[in-house]
Amino acid sequence: MRIAALSPATLVRAAAPTLALTLLATCLLAPPARAQGPAPKSATTSQATFIVKPHMVADEKAVFATVESANVVPARARIGGTVAELSVKDGDEVKQNQVLAIVGDEKLVLQMKTLDAEIAGLKAQFSQAETDLNRAKDLFSKGTVPRTRLDQAQTAYNVADNALRAKIAQRSVVEQQLSEGKVMAPTGGRVLKVPVTAGSVVLPGETVASIAEKNYVLRLRVPERHALNMKAGDTIRVDSTALGADGAKFGTIKLVYPEIQDGRVVADAKVAGLGDYFVGERILVWVSAGKRESVVVPASFIITRFGIDYARVRQNDGQKGSQVIDVPVQRGRLMPRPDMPDALEILSGLHAGDVLVKP
Repeated sequence: MRIAALSPATLVRAAAPTLALTLLATCLLAPPARAQGPAPKSATTSQATFIVKPHMVADEKAVFATVESANVVPARARIGGTVAELSVKDGDEVKQNQVLAIVGDEKLVLQMKTLDAEIAGLKAQFSQAETDLNRAKDLFSKGTVPRTRLDQAQTAYNVADNALRAKIAQRSVVEQQLSEGKVMAPTGGRVLKVPVTAGSVVLPGETVASIAEKNYVLRLRVPERHALNMKAGDTIRVDSTALGADGAKFGTIKLVYPEIQDGRVVADAKVAGLGDYFVGERILVWVSAGKRESVVVPASFIITRFGIDYARVRQNDGQKGSQVIDVPVQRGRLMPRPDMPDALEILSGLHAGDVLVKP
């Protein structure tokens, strides 16, 4: 049986109802299209960045320093004798001109009593000479006695007066010596040591107490090979854990002594928060032994994964198509600075101009 061929127009008319039903079902079952919002910003644009630059850093050397007073002043006895009263002990805080001890000398008391008795006798002699002088003046005015008798009375009066004045002056000297038995604090500060006790015998000029002024400093003793690299104004780094503080702590060298002691250069550094009690405490510090060029970045820009350190570096910064990649780096040691407390030295892996992105 032979089938007649169909024309293209006939085929289209026959398939039209089927295509219409298919399109209607697709529109009804398809989910509604979501509204397109603004494109999200790049994650790297809102993150903190750091540009790598080489810096001159200090080649630090660790040394020990001691907390000391800039001046330790001795309080000395001005007279010899026995310590009758001692009013301070080690560690006490004193003020200037405060009485620390009283030194007594029994001989001075005996001399005072002797002088008082002599002064009493001289006063009697002076009174008698004054009476004789007045009588002689009265008799001379009446012409009863000659001029020589008046002169003798006047001379006896002058001798008694001068003798009395001399004894009074001598008593004042002994009285001043007794007052000098008070040992006064020459300056305000902390008592470091009291080498005597009540009842001890001391000589004139002997130390009764050693007082440290309150301006405490760190005294460094650095090997002399670093003498050329150390100068006043240099910054030092202090082990803050010894001072009971967190984070890095810094100080400034105020004075470098010209005399080298036992092969070491002595220097004083001013550091805040040294306290005002302990003297002689050893603290670890780092001093500059020279300068060198290095790459230093904040430690917060370095991440560690599986024992390997990485830095996130932005490539083609400021250009279209920039991306952030993790670059392995070799970590050095921490080098805290006043302007970068978490400074970390990078030995390799970064170059000048690299832009780091904070993780």
